Amino acid sequence: MKINAAQVKKLRETTLAPIMDCKAALLETKGDLKKAKELLRKKGLAHARGLVGKATKEGLIYSYIHAGGKIGVLLEINSQTDFVARTDEFKNLARDIAMQVAAMNPSYIVRKELPEEVIRKEKEIYREGAKGKPKGVIDKIIEGKLEKFYREVCLLEQPFIKDEKITVKEYLDSIIAKFKENIVVRRFVRYRLGEEL
Repeated sequence: MKINAAQVKKLRETTLAPIMDCKAALLETKGDLKKAKELLRKKGLAHARGLVGKATKEGLIYSYIHAGGKIGVLLEINSQTDFVARTDEFKNLARDIAMQVAAMNPSYIVRKELPEEVIRKEKEIYREGAKGKPKGVIDKIIEGKLEKFYREVCLLEQPFIKDEKITVKEYLDSIIAKFKENIVVRRFVRYRLGEEL
């Protein structure tokens, strides 16, 4: 089957995967764009998982100012090598994540950072709201609401502001797969004019 440049370009734009990977995925899926996209995501996520734990001592501190100087974000994002940290694509990643923090105001990067006290308090609130329902139903309600809470307060679990069909983690994983090295959002601070930290 012959794959044309327009198909490859379209797949690259939607996945950020390297051109040769896009072409190979289209060939493997006989030109089916949707299946090729899924295939690239599976390969990318598998590769990204294999990089977890690799030392990330390079990177940059990125600052982003939004809304006419009313919201500001300082973000530390790390990579394995200085070579990757200096690329425009890495800087664009830092900007996208800083914009996400400015727009969505997460409190944590991942759910394991949440203090037990915060989770316990959320569960109490949900349990109180579900009073009178059967125990099995209450547990499911609490579980569902807790998942929704994680998506609101954890940066990597939020829907990505530039493509709400994916999470910030899935977007980050696509960049990790492209660079073939680990990238970690280390920390961030969001400032809003007149708001106390």
